Amino acid sequence: PPEPPEPRPAAGTEAEPPVIPVLVLACDRSSVRRCLDKLLRYRPSARRFPVIVSQDCGHAETARVIASYGRAVAHIRQPDLSDIPVPPEHRKFQGYYRISRHYRWALGQVFRTFRYRAAIVVEDDLEVAPDFFEYFQAVLPLLRRDPSLWCASAWNDNGREAMVDAGRAELLYRTDFFPGLGWLLLAELWDELEPKWPPAFWDDWMRRPEQRRGRSCVRPEVSRTMTFGRKGVSHGQFFDQYLKFIKLNDRFVPFTQLDLSYLGKEEYERSFLRQVYSAPEVSIEELQRDAGGEPGPVRLQYRGRDAFKALAKALGLMDDLKSGVPRAGYRGIVSFVRRGRRVFLAPPSDWTGYDPSWS
Repeated sequence: PPEPPEPRPAAGTEAEPPVIPVLVLACDRSSVRRCLDKLLRYRPSARRFPVIVSQDCGHAETARVIASYGRAVAHIRQPDLSDIPVPPEHRKFQGYYRISRHYRWALGQVFRTFRYRAAIVVEDDLEVAPDFFEYFQAVLPLLRRDPSLWCASAWNDNGREAMVDAGRAELLYRTDFFPGLGWLLLAELWDELEPKWPPAFWDDWMRRPEQRRGRSCVRPEVSRTMTFGRKGVSHGQFFDQYLKFIKLNDRFVPFTQLDLSYLGKEEYERSFLRQVYSAPEVSIEELQRDAGGEPGPVRLQYRGRDAFKALAKALGLMDDLKSGVPRAGYRGIVSFVRRGRRVFLAPPSDWTGYDPSWS
């Protein structure tokens, strides 16, 4: 099909829009076709968004699928397919060690060999939304400007259809939780992470205070990726319960033409915290009882880990914490929609920081 016309740069930028490669990590799922078809259908420019598929596992059928795209994608192959010696109690986690090794190699190729300055990382079981590229192009300058941000993600961990405001698909948030699942990083971050990259469980390692160092990611109200991969190393752990219900955005938002300065740390904290702590406090009983009720946001307060987990569970939110940070949380606050009404699950306003022992 013919390439769509090149979009004009956002108002006020004379410079060429940056080149942002999309790194697709693949292994032994020939369903990578579904991922690549959408990426190639929606990318506004092959020059500005080169697609690099890095394949681990040496799976012949998957390699044939990737090769069938010809020059539309670059196909690189992880050279080291050897077994990884793991501690005996981790034998069943061998897959997580291989994934971590593959990430390190593939990101090394993108940033060291090809020398790109930023990259979007997706796995072979993600399908992207029509405005996936538009979103990342718009948030890249924020990452470059704001040292308190270390990534932008296409994913809302609590992005199930009933829990998001689909009519506000342009809404973006800061989150202290590293979401992954379609995310953008700068070369400078790779310089920092590569020397200490972990042998396994790289995403939970990223969520530890030593790596995060108080920084946040940008995430959307409505996810710009969805996962269709139930089969994988985590054996559908969250898939049946949460992931298959995530709403994929279907309405194109022209992010590059919007003012995203509200995501700067100072301005965001001022307006977001005011919004949260000026919302009237309700109990879970009032929230569950209240069918129509007053419009406008409400706040549900928790003190302590057990209270958080009980409320999250009762509301259908993901209730697991990593290094004390709740999924999609910012300063301990999780924002979601219930029966059309905005709800903030929030700690007391004198919150002083995360407790990494909460898990």
